[in-house]
Amino acid sequence: MAQTCPECEGAVALAEPVRLSEIAQCPDCSAELEVVSLDPVKLETAPEIEEDWGE
Repeated sequence: MAQTCPECEGAVALAEPVRLSEIAQCPDCSAELEVVSLDPVKLETAPEIEEDWGE
């Protein structure tokens, strides 16, 4: 299944079955994308992982 990257409009291939919160990488711009909806399938830029520095 192919979806459109929200960053660069490039094609992003997703393996079946698509799962909620799945992470994919755009082959064109290397953006990390997260599946946020399944019906219809929607991709958004994945949130950056922040370090908590032991807090």
